[in-house]
Amino acid sequence: MRHPLHPAVVHFPVACWSLAVVADFTGLWFGEAAWSWSGGLLATGCAMAVPAMLAGMVELPRVPEGAPMTVAWLHMGAMLTAFMAFAVRLLLRLDHLQPLAPDTVSLLLDGVGIIALGVGGWFGGRLVYGYGVGSDRAE
Repeated sequence: MRHPLHPAVVHFPVACWSLAVVADFTGLWFGEAAWSWSGGLLATGCAMAVPAMLAGMVELPRVPEGAPMTVAWLHMGAMLTAFMAFAVRLLLRLDHLQPLAPDTVSLLLDGVGIIALGVGGWFGGRLVYGYGVGSDRAE
């Protein structure tokens, strides 16, 4: 696995989802000028997450059995939770493909999504930096 694709493409959904959460919460102070960005960012993040997840699934057989595989499953579970939270957040607040202002449920889904994204990112980092998955030093 000299040049795995998964780490190269995950930055797009992570950046889009993180910025969407920032847009939603800053919308509490700045109104539509801030939250109007979140719909496009959420849609782009969800669309880019699909190739990222597919690349991760293709590279999964190269993860060593044992502790690294357990961490890989935890990473996948957390990232799937983030994907579902952001996808539901997007779908609940669309009206004829136009984003609506975030409400309490939206902000809670943002919170769940960003926490799951952070946890999943930590597990992904553990795979790379702790176990060397995707590098020449894999255990």
